[in-house]
Amino acid sequence: MPDREERFAVLIDAVEAGAGRADPLVLDLGCGPGSLAVRLLDRMPAARVVAIDTDPLLLALGRAAHGDRPGLRFTDQDLRVPGWAGRLGLRRAADAAVSTTALHWLNAGELWAVYAELATVLRPGGLLLDGDHLLEDEAAAPGLARLGDAVTERAVRRHVDGQEGTGEDWKAWWEAATVAPELVGPAAERERRRLSEDHHGSESVLLSQHIAALRAAGFAEIGTLWQYGENRIICGIMPG
Repeated sequence: MPDREERFAVLIDAVEAGAGRADPLVLDLGCGPGSLAVRLLDRMPAARVVAIDTDPLLLALGRAAHGDRPGLRFTDQDLRVPGWAGRLGLRRAADAAVSTTALHWLNAGELWAVYAELATVLRPGGLLLDGDHLLEDEAAAPGLARLGDAVTERAVRRHVDGQEGTGEDWKAWWEAATVAPELVGPAAERERRRLSEDHHGSESVLLSQHIAALRAAGFAEIGTLWQYGENRIICGIMPG
């Protein structure tokens, strides 16, 4: 993924600048194996990160690699099930919530519900920062949609051309992970939960959908902090 590390860095820049303290409480929504969480703790060692996911295979990888990391707590919660925020056991309001390439898994109604529930556990002035490939609405802005797609495609092509050999793609990685002997248990639980069939990948990829959902949830300021083609970081700020 082109600019993956830069997107991580910019998102953490925003947490560092906007949290207002050296030890923020941060929620990582759809954390996967903890890629963003550990980078945030590398930058802000005093932070506390509650890393939330419902994929048992990714959680198993995260706990195996980073389970003893001070300040990091993995928790198995399904963002699609109402009340997830109350089940986190937070002792105070969170300073920020972050996510990368996870929230587009939700369908539109679930996305709106997640943002509404998130707003109940963020402090006044708290941040939502979402890094993802979010598309322009082709019906409303066909020119921007075409350009965004073209810019993103060319960035991917340059990235791949610049790599030595051929790395695993998304599909190949998952095929290998689900048959790895050490991951048999988590892979079986993943199949039991039928998560492999739940990747919507279409209803919540529109930038306009996220902006509307954040506005409905009560976020006071909403905008794009960083962008390269369709790859962007959007930010919502709660009223102060």
